[in-house]
Amino acid sequence: MIMNPSIEYVVNTRTSVGRYDPEKSLDQKVIENLVRMATTAPSAFNLQNWRFIAVQSAEAKTRLKAVAFGQKPVSDAAVTFIVCGQLEAHRQLFRVLQPSVDRGIISSDMQQTWTDMATASHANNPQHQRDEAIRSASLAAMTLILSAQGMGLASGAIGGFDPGGVSEAFNLGANDLPVLLVTVGFPAEGNWPQKPRKSLEEVLKIC
Repeated sequence: MIMNPSIEYVVNTRTSVGRYDPEKSLDQKVIENLVRMATTAPSAFNLQNWRFIAVQSAEAKTRLKAVAFGQKPVSDAAVTFIVCGQLEAHRQLFRVLQPSVDRGIISSDMQQTWTDMATASHANNPQHQRDEAIRSASLAAMTLILSAQGMGLASGAIGGFDPGGVSEAFNLGANDLPVLLVTVGFPAEGNWPQKPRKSLEEVLKIC
Protein backbone atom coordinates (compact mmCIF):
# COMPACT_ATOMS: atom_id res chain seq x y z
CA MET A 1 0.00 0.00 0.00
CA ILE A 2 1.35 3.41 -1.04
CA MET A 3 0.82 6.64 0.83
CA ASN A 4 -1.01 9.38 -1.05
CA PRO A 5 1.49 12.25 -1.35
CA SER A 6 -1.06 15.01 -0.66
CA ILE A 7 -1.64 15.66 3.04
CA GLU A 8 -4.47 18.02 2.08
CA TYR A 9 -6.21 15.16 0.31
CA VAL A 10 -5.68 12.85 3.28
CA VAL A 11 -7.08 15.33 5.81
CA ASN A 12 -10.03 16.42 3.69
CA THR A 13 -11.13 12.88 2.81
CA ARG A 14 -10.78 11.35 6.27
CA THR A 15 -14.01 10.16 7.87
CA SER A 16 -14.82 8.40 11.11
CA VAL A 17 -15.88 4.95 9.96
CA GLY A 18 -18.25 2.74 11.95
CA ARG A 19 -19.09 0.10 9.34
CA TYR A 20 -16.37 -2.26 8.14
CA ASP A 21 -16.19 -5.26 5.85
CA PRO A 22 -15.49 -8.06 8.35
CA GLU A 23 -14.26 -10.41 5.62
CA LYS A 24 -11.18 -8.35 4.79
CA SER A 25 -7.97 -8.51 6.78
CA LEU A 26 -4.64 -6.71 6.84
CA ASP A 27 -1.17 -8.12 6.36
CA GLN A 28 1.14 -7.93 9.37
CA LYS A 29 3.55 -5.71 7.43
CA VAL A 30 0.78 -3.15 6.92
CA ILE A 31 0.01 -3.18 10.64
CA GLU A 32 3.69 -2.74 11.45
CA ASN A 33 4.00 0.12 8.96
CA LEU A 34 0.99 1.90 10.47
CA VAL A 35 2.54 1.75 13.93
CA ARG A 36 5.94 2.79 12.59
CA MET A 37 4.36 5.91 11.11
CA ALA A 38 2.36 6.53 14.28
CA THR A 39 5.60 6.65 16.25
CA THR A 40 6.77 9.66 14.22
CA ALA A 41 4.29 11.75 16.24
CA PRO A 42 5.77 14.41 18.52
CA SER A 43 6.22 13.93 22.26
CA ALA A 44 7.73 16.10 24.99
CA PHE A 45 11.51 15.58 25.29
CA ASN A 46 11.01 12.90 22.60
CA LEU A 47 9.77 10.65 25.42
CA GLN A 48 7.91 8.43 22.92
CA ASN A 49 5.69 7.46 25.83
CA TRP A 50 3.27 5.26 23.92
CA ARG A 51 2.58 1.61 23.20
CA PHE A 52 0.27 -0.12 20.72
CA ILE A 53 -1.59 -3.43 21.00
CA ALA A 54 -2.88 -4.59 17.61
CA VAL A 55 -6.05 -6.62 18.21
CA GLN A 56 -6.52 -8.79 15.13
CA SER A 57 -7.49 -12.36 16.01
CA ALA A 58 -11.14 -13.32 16.52
CA GLU A 59 -10.42 -14.33 20.11
CA ALA A 60 -8.71 -11.03 20.95
CA LYS A 61 -11.49 -9.05 19.25
CA THR A 62 -14.05 -10.84 21.42
CA ARG A 63 -12.11 -9.90 24.54
CA LEU A 64 -11.82 -6.28 23.47
CA LYS A 65 -15.45 -5.98 22.37
CA ALA A 66 -16.56 -7.18 25.81
CA VAL A 67 -14.82 -4.23 27.49
CA ALA A 68 -15.77 -1.74 24.75
CA PHE A 69 -19.50 -1.90 25.42
CA GLY A 70 -20.10 -4.36 22.57
CA GLN A 71 -19.25 -1.90 19.82
CA LYS A 72 -19.44 -3.65 16.47
CA PRO A 73 -16.52 -1.88 14.73
CA VAL A 74 -14.17 -3.61 17.18
CA SER A 75 -15.11 -7.02 15.79
CA ASP A 76 -15.62 -5.99 12.15
CA ALA A 77 -12.53 -3.87 11.53
CA ALA A 78 -9.45 -5.68 10.27
CA VAL A 79 -7.55 -4.51 13.35
CA THR A 80 -8.20 -2.36 16.39
CA PHE A 81 -5.24 -0.68 18.02
CA ILE A 82 -5.25 -0.11 21.75
CA VAL A 83 -3.21 3.08 21.95
CA CYS A 84 -1.62 3.47 25.37
CA GLY A 85 0.26 6.30 26.94
CA GLN A 86 3.03 5.29 29.31
CA LEU A 87 3.56 6.56 32.83
CA GLU A 88 7.01 7.02 34.37
CA ALA A 89 8.46 7.41 30.87
CA HIS A 90 11.13 9.74 32.21
CA ARG A 91 12.88 6.73 33.72
CA GLN A 92 13.75 5.47 30.21
CA LEU A 93 14.44 8.82 28.57
CA PHE A 94 18.25 8.69 28.68
CA ARG A 95 18.19 5.36 26.81
CA VAL A 96 15.49 6.53 24.40
CA LEU A 97 17.57 9.60 23.47
CA GLN A 98 20.76 7.61 22.83
CA PRO A 99 20.05 6.99 19.11
CA SER A 100 19.69 10.76 18.62
CA VAL A 101 23.09 11.23 20.24
CA ASP A 102 24.61 8.47 18.11
CA ARG A 103 23.36 10.17 14.93
CA GLY A 104 24.64 13.56 15.99
CA ILE A 105 21.18 15.12 16.26
CA ILE A 106 21.64 16.14 19.89
CA SER A 107 24.71 16.24 22.10
CA SER A 108 25.32 14.00 25.08
CA ASP A 109 25.08 17.13 27.25
CA MET A 110 21.60 17.83 25.90
CA GLN A 111 20.67 14.18 26.44
CA GLN A 112 21.53 14.56 30.12
CA THR A 113 19.89 17.98 30.41
CA TRP A 114 16.62 16.76 28.93
CA THR A 115 16.69 13.69 31.15
CA ASP A 116 17.24 15.84 34.23
CA MET A 117 14.46 18.25 33.22
CA ALA A 118 11.98 15.44 32.54
CA THR A 119 12.86 13.75 35.81
CA ALA A 120 12.36 16.99 37.73
CA SER A 121 8.93 17.61 36.19
CA HIS A 122 7.65 14.02 36.08
CA ALA A 123 9.03 12.26 39.15
CA ASN A 124 6.60 12.26 42.08
CA ASN A 125 4.01 13.98 39.88
CA PRO A 126 1.55 11.30 38.71
CA GLN A 127 -0.92 13.86 37.34
CA HIS A 128 1.72 15.36 35.05
CA GLN A 129 2.77 11.89 33.93
CA ARG A 130 -0.85 11.05 33.13
CA ASP A 131 -1.43 14.32 31.27
CA GLU A 132 1.71 13.81 29.21
CA ALA A 133 0.82 10.18 28.48
CA ILE A 134 -2.62 11.19 27.21
CA ARG A 135 -1.17 13.98 25.06
CA SER A 136 1.44 11.73 23.48
CA ALA A 137 -0.92 8.80 22.90
CA SER A 138 -3.51 11.10 21.33
CA LEU A 139 -0.95 12.58 18.94
CA ALA A 140 0.21 9.09 18.01
CA ALA A 141 -3.37 7.92 17.47
CA MET A 142 -4.10 10.82 15.11
CA THR A 143 -0.91 10.14 13.20
CA LEU A 144 -1.97 6.51 12.86
CA ILE A 145 -5.42 7.58 11.61
CA LEU A 146 -3.98 9.89 8.97
CA SER A 147 -1.47 7.22 7.93
CA ALA A 148 -4.29 4.74 7.45
CA GLN A 149 -6.23 7.26 5.36
CA GLY A 150 -3.17 7.87 3.21
CA MET A 151 -2.90 4.13 2.59
CA GLY A 152 -6.49 3.96 1.37
CA LEU A 153 -7.78 2.40 4.57
CA ALA A 154 -10.71 3.44 6.74
CA SER A 155 -10.40 4.24 10.43
CA GLY A 156 -12.28 5.39 13.49
CA ALA A 157 -11.39 6.54 17.00
CA ILE A 158 -13.26 5.00 19.95
CA GLY A 159 -13.15 6.52 23.41
CA GLY A 160 -15.99 4.42 24.81
CA PHE A 161 -14.37 1.54 26.68
CA ASP A 162 -13.55 0.42 30.19
CA PRO A 163 -9.85 1.27 30.74
CA GLY A 164 -9.53 -1.08 33.70
CA GLY A 165 -11.24 -3.86 31.75
CA VAL A 166 -8.91 -3.33 28.80
CA SER A 167 -5.86 -3.42 31.06
CA GLU A 168 -7.01 -6.65 32.66
CA ALA A 169 -8.12 -8.34 29.43
CA PHE A 170 -4.79 -7.66 27.72
CA ASN A 171 -2.44 -7.91 30.72
CA LEU A 172 -1.22 -4.35 30.36
CA GLY A 173 1.52 -3.15 32.63
CA ALA A 174 1.01 -0.81 35.57
CA ASN A 175 2.48 2.05 33.52
CA ASP A 176 0.31 1.42 30.43
CA LEU A 177 -2.63 3.83 30.27
CA PRO A 178 -5.25 2.91 27.61
CA VAL A 179 -6.17 6.22 25.94
CA LEU A 180 -7.94 5.40 22.67
CA LEU A 181 -9.02 2.53 20.48
CA VAL A 182 -8.38 3.06 16.78
CA THR A 183 -10.18 0.76 14.35
CA VAL A 184 -8.65 0.28 10.90
CA GLY A 185 -9.91 -1.73 7.95
CA PHE A 186 -11.99 -1.62 4.79
CA PRO A 187 -15.26 0.33 4.78
CA ALA A 188 -18.62 -1.31 4.15
CA GLU A 189 -21.68 0.43 2.73
CA GLY A 190 -23.57 2.93 4.84
CA ASN A 191 -20.83 5.08 6.37
CA TRP A 192 -21.41 8.80 6.74
CA PRO A 193 -19.34 11.33 4.79
CA GLN A 194 -17.15 13.76 6.71
CA LYS A 195 -19.51 15.87 8.78
CA PRO A 196 -19.42 19.68 8.47
CA ARG A 197 -17.12 21.54 10.84
CA LYS A 198 -17.57 24.81 12.70
CA SER A 199 -16.64 27.94 10.75
CA LEU A 200 -13.17 29.42 11.07
CA GLU A 201 -14.75 32.55 12.56
CA GLU A 202 -15.97 30.42 15.44
CA VAL A 203 -12.75 28.55 16.18
CA LEU A 204 -9.88 30.80 15.03
CA LYS A 205 -8.42 33.90 16.64
CA ILE A 206 -5.35 35.48 15.07
CA CYS A 207 -3.39 37.76 17.40
